[in-house]
Amino acid sequence: MRPTPTSLIPCRAQTLEILQFMGKCRPLMMLPGDDDGFGTRWVLDGQQVPPVIAEYLMHTGVIADTGVTEVGTRALRLTEIGMRVLENGVRWWNSLDFVQRLIVRIRG
Repeated sequence: MRPTPTSLIPCRAQTLEILQFMGKCRPLMMLPGDDDGFGTRWVLDGQQVPPVIAEYLMHTGVIADTGVTEVGTRALRLTEIGMRVLENGVRWWNSLDFVQRLIVRIRG
């Protein structure tokens, strides 16, 4: 898997926050919803994750499906690539000053 340029990462600050929340143990839950007319939804700790971020994480191999839960949702967890992306993302974020962080939050 080739590294993705940071300009292609959707909502970089929010994506990094999601990865931090997931850490080593929290799964991102994928709720299939084609039958109910709402489409697929992704949830982390009860909060909906924007589809563009969830799909980006899946397509780049940062998260992987670990199976179906008892209630029919799919659990997605960080892969080894995902752990490296998280570590690199935290290092990158910590290297930014206040103004740079603000610009990243505003511009995505």
